Amino acid sequence: MAPRGKAAKGEPGAVAARPIVIKRGGVHRHAHHGGAWKLAYADFMTALMAFFLLLWLLSSVNTAELAGIADYFKMPLKDALLGGHKVSEGSSIVDGGGTDLSRTQGDATTDAGRRTPSEKSTNPRRDEDDQQRLRELKARLEAAVASNPKLTPYQQNIRMDITPEGLRIQIVDTQNRPMFGTASAAVEPYMEQILREIGKSLNTLPNHVILSGHTDAQQYSGGEKGYSNWELSADRANASRRELIAGGMDESKVLRVVGVGSTQNLDNDNPYDPVNRRISIIVMNRRAESAIQKDGEMRTESVANRAAAGAGTGDGSGSRAAGGATANDAGQTAGGAVQAPGRR
Repeated sequence: MAPRGKAAKGEPGAVAARPIVIKRGGVHRHAHHGGAWKLAYADFMTALMAFFLLLWLLSSVNTAELAGIADYFKMPLKDALLGGHKVSEGSSIVDGGGTDLSRTQGDATTDAGRRTPSEKSTNPRRDEDDQQRLRELKARLEAAVASNPKLTPYQQNIRMDITPEGLRIQIVDTQNRPMFGTASAAVEPYMEQILREIGKSLNTLPNHVILSGHTDAQQYSGGEKGYSNWELSADRANASRRELIAGGMDESKVLRVVGVGSTQNLDNDNPYDPVNRRISIIVMNRRAESAIQKDGEMRTESVANRAAAGAGTGDGSGSRAAGGATANDAGQTAGGAVQAPGRR
């Protein structure tokens, strides 16, 4: 008998064998995801490169510039909108020039808001060189006083130190050795020698100087209604200026002469101490000079604006008031004797 599903040879009516079908599971591939991951990776690498570039830039910026950047981000919104110091100091909304369309006819325009490159960023190397020159001047003056037999006895009357404004030279009184006549601006002979020796040395530097006169707290019999310590301190400062020039100092180096009376004592515990009677000479560094010159420009701008406002109103009294302010401010800015306001 033939096996089931198979037909025997030669047997009629035999059924043909059925084919065997074997099904195997195929490998199903995931669908294509596209290039989104490439974009994300490219963004990550770009951010990483920008981060390291920022680190490199920060490492190449000096401390002063970093402080300026920090100040920029700390600026209040009020200063940014209304104007102020530092980065918002410019008078135009867009820095770069052109006509300011926000101004109306009659508005005064000045260059006070335009900042020079030296004002926009500091130069630490230049400042250090400036300080080094002042230290060398201090050493030369000390050596000149020590080597001059006529000045050696007065070494204790000459004090020199470096301040943020520059080299400060103070010539102070002592109990038995006043630098000026009693209650007068008459210069003693040894004070003349000291000032002329200093004046000869000051021409070695291009720096400008400020002179200030100081008195003790001893008042005149008439108080401050007449001739007072204010006038005396200013007169002594001007007398010192003349002696410096007589010693050879260029008169154009004097930027300001100030009389401050007895408001700035060396000995605060004893305002009557003779050391409070002194002449202070500050050989300014460039940063201090720039600040004073900028202050003068701001005063000039303020006076010009007041004068323009008075002229615009057509009021005679307004013009007279503006003119009076001009004379007052101009006297303070020109570098002449500056009389500080009275104070008891």
